[in-house]
Amino acid sequence: MLYKKKDSIGSYLVTFQHKEGSYAETYRVKDSLGKTRFLKLIDYSKLNRHQIDDNGHVVEVEISKCLNHHNLCRYIDSGNIMVNGGQRTYIVTEFVSGETLAQRIIRDDDISVYDIKKIAKAVLSALDSIHNQDEPIVHGEVTIQNVMLNLVGGLEDLKLIDFGHARFLNQPPAKPNLNELNPFYFAPERFSGVCQIQSDIYSVGVMMYHLLYGELPWFLDISRIKGDKVERILSEREKPLKIPTTDIFELDEQFLNCIVKALSYDVENRFQSAQEFIKAIDGEIKVERQATYRKVKSDETKKDGNDAKRSLSHKVEGPGFAAIAGMDELKLQMREEVIEPLHNPEEYRRYGVTIPNGMLLYGPPGCGKTFFAKHFAEEVGFNFMQVTPATLKSKWINATQENIAKMFEEAESNAPTIIFIDELDDLLKDRALAEDKGMSGINEFLAQMDRTGEKGIFIIGATNKPDVLDSAVLRAGRLEKKYYLGVPDKAAREALFKLYLEKRPYDFGIDYGKLADMTENYVSADIQLIVNDASRTALKLKSKITMELLVQTIGKTKQSITNDELIRYNNIRAIMNGEKTQNGSRPKIGFK
Repeated sequence: MLYKKKDSIGSYLVTFQHKEGSYAETYRVKDSLGKTRFLKLIDYSKLNRHQIDDNGHVVEVEISKCLNHHNLCRYIDSGNIMVNGGQRTYIVTEFVSGETLAQRIIRDDDISVYDIKKIAKAVLSALDSIHNQDEPIVHGEVTIQNVMLNLVGGLEDLKLIDFGHARFLNQPPAKPNLNELNPFYFAPERFSGVCQIQSDIYSVGVMMYHLLYGELPWFLDISRIKGDKVERILSEREKPLKIPTTDIFELDEQFLNCIVKALSYDVENRFQSAQEFIKAIDGEIKVERQATYRKVKSDETKKDGNDAKRSLSHKVEGPGFAAIAGMDELKLQMREEVIEPLHNPEEYRRYGVTIPNGMLLYGPPGCGKTFFAKHFAEEVGFNFMQVTPATLKSKWINATQENIAKMFEEAESNAPTIIFIDELDDLLKDRALAEDKGMSGINEFLAQMDRTGEKGIFIIGATNKPDVLDSAVLRAGRLEKKYYLGVPDKAAREALFKLYLEKRPYDFGIDYGKLADMTENYVSADIQLIVNDASRTALKLKSKITMELLVQTIGKTKQSITNDELIRYNNIRAIMNGEKTQNGSRPKIGFK
């Protein structure tokens, strides 16, 4: 690396050396205002002729100036410098704190179909932006290494990065360097130098397949191939695409057809635009089954020596309720009312005590319903299956019913199983408010719920809107146990600060009582955000997380739940419990 910490590159101060590549070095830097930026330093002498335009400008720099989309890194600055008698150019963009998609799947390879869809749509949204420039741009290297997941946002906030091999569409053909790039992400036409919008579409299809099955489509160990590697790669792609016969209940035929269509050998058979691809993923465009794939037994494809992903249901191991700060009364109540009966069903049946089939977690957003459900599963010791309405619902006739039935079948085959459904109101809305196409799904779910206990299935539903749930969901024998997760009390807030600071370099003079006093009516997500923001500030300062930093961060962080919203939730809680509301009236049964 040419520069070390505290060196200057132009007007930018180096704070961290990232990596050295074939033609560039990357750095984390600070600008004159002290803001953290990302800087890429490019060596002119190591660029090929296709990376420099007719005017002598670096193509990557010119492309970076055109980027304007929330899924692309914002261009800030660029310039030229001389280093050891050689010319260098630099690009400065916004800095994204996070990890690449490649790093994410190494750390946690369990990515759901729902999340794969979100990733694909965000990448396609970025591509749609560059493909529709006045001078269309082709990224040319869409891979899991070039998708940056933002630490402070969701998957939809990811960034498509590294335009080092990007091209304007009107540039002449150029064959890629196989020593620098991953050939298995290349569309077939790329090997002959042709680079089109549909070439990026193909790469997104590769990424989706890779995330879904844990391996690359038509993969070959090219290190063992003698002779023309490109010819062998292309001949392999003329064979039908192998689709493992995995049992992923979220994997509907439409989604699979989208992947296969994107991976079509011929350009004209792929999606013709990123927007068309997005609409297909959302089900707005029906994609018929493609004739270019065949299903194979799961043991024909391997993932790091293990079988390809098979089931959404999995055993969760961990500390259970011990990991949940505060809520002691609620945890005790759950142990008595739910956990003990689940652990000793025969004893409870002998006394004629009903074993609960499920429970509802409700309350304001950010109060830890998902977090609580996962640790409940650890406490109980059952297999855990987490789903969202988006993975079950479909616009196609009877498809939602089939998805729901498939989910319950998988849960039964892996019993005892906890099914956790977040945003339950989106799936089981009051039938008086639901559209006709959603009725069959609601009816199917209610019918399946009537038989869960005897099949070793326990359902946990979570919602911020319990008042719009169909009343039948809350009847005895279904989600009969209802638990309110509200804002944490003082003791819980103290415990949350301790929990979130536990594995970080914090100062020992932390007054947790004062922090709790300052965050009354803050939800757990607010406290986590405060600690994260204070940690980022401490990292920049190269200091420990101090009381002063935490107090300053609290002053800048508003509570996410307003007092009016808290009053509304307290009234909902009163209705659920059959108590008087805050206006003094006796609530009617139900929410109507």
